[in-house]
Amino acid sequence: MGTNGLPSLFSRIQAERHRATAVLGDLIAPPYDVVSEAARGTYAARSPHNIVHLTLPVGRDPYGAAGKLLREWRAAGILERDADPMLYVLQQEFFTPDGRPHMRTGVIGGLSAEGYGFGRVRPHERTHPGPKEDRLALGRAAEAALEPIFVLARDERGHLRRRLDGVTRHEPTETAELDGVAIGLWRIGGAQATEVARAVGDGPLYIADGHHRYETATALRDEAAGAARIPALVVPLGDPGLVVLPTHRVVWGAPIPVEQVVGGWADRFVVEEREPELDIQGLLDGCGPHPAAAVALPGGRVLVVTARDAHAGALEIGVIEEHVVQPLVRAAGKDARLTYTAVAGELFTAVAAGEAVAGVLVRPTAAERVLAAADAGEVMPPKSTYFHPKVPSGLLILPFDTAPAGATR
Repeated sequence: MGTNGLPSLFSRIQAERHRATAVLGDLIAPPYDVVSEAARGTYAARSPHNIVHLTLPVGRDPYGAAGKLLREWRAAGILERDADPMLYVLQQEFFTPDGRPHMRTGVIGGLSAEGYGFGRVRPHERTHPGPKEDRLALGRAAEAALEPIFVLARDERGHLRRRLDGVTRHEPTETAELDGVAIGLWRIGGAQATEVARAVGDGPLYIADGHHRYETATALRDEAAGAARIPALVVPLGDPGLVVLPTHRVVWGAPIPVEQVVGGWADRFVVEEREPELDIQGLLDGCGPHPAAAVALPGGRVLVVTARDAHAGALEIGVIEEHVVQPLVRAAGKDARLTYTAVAGELFTAVAAGEAVAGVLVRPTAAERVLAAADAGEVMPPKSTYFHPKVPSGLLILPFDTAPAGATR
């Protein structure tokens, strides 16, 4: 049990895993919500047992098909169940777009699907009903949690980092590679797992990625006794590989009356035209403490907008979203739409090709600022953060048939 008579917030789980660990890289994929239709086809072609066949099912009854396929995998011995509850230390080695190497380390276990009411699990983003309805139907059909979410722990005394370092001194149980990211996985049980879970503590934990899936898990908890937990990767805030990339905005629609929009910015922003071949992201990094963004327009125009006011206490991404992005979306007409990318080159290519009508390059939101927003009950704009890399799906599945360790109330 955890504090105040509640179940432990984070615990070991008795998960299912692919038996064919030698080809694990062919069996895993990014989370469902960042996989395009074309990318799904690529991952699906790697193996008939790739996780996208479950997380992004197709057909007339996709959810029923996913549940049936999962049962077939079990019957054929494609999956194996850990005999005892375990934790899974995950290490990811990767490069950021600037070419710098990083290594992020965390631990996957069972996060209590208790919702936000107790304050032990804290969100920073508003969710939408469509994705939750989709994941709810899939969870019901599969009777399992198919993907881990990503959460952060403050770990102010460094207990969790030290215990994870102790695990990763040894050779990993499994290795794989996914889209250029090298993956090491350590399965740990017994007293070692107990110590790591204790270092995670009883909160608060902060959702970095997976708000829709966590809220879906909360709904499923009320329907199935064994759905008390969802797999979650916990990363300590002080981990040196904790990287947040900017999520740039791309506006599609009718041609924008640029001068009219720029005139509307004049009261709030200093607007400067820049040469497109400059290092725009580097330029933004040097813009100082006031909210700032760069706007790419057709014809190779680039405008840097810097707020005249510091907007003390406000989230920069919120200021830019409200006063820069949304005016562009409105100006793009009734059929305008907004998409997101963490790759600045994709934004410039879309605008230069005349497909997108504008792009807004933003600065990343620091992880500490995300936690502060969650503590204050603030709601950040959609796609305010891009924690890189994503947590792979397919490393483990948590069935609903039995409650994991620590789930009793």
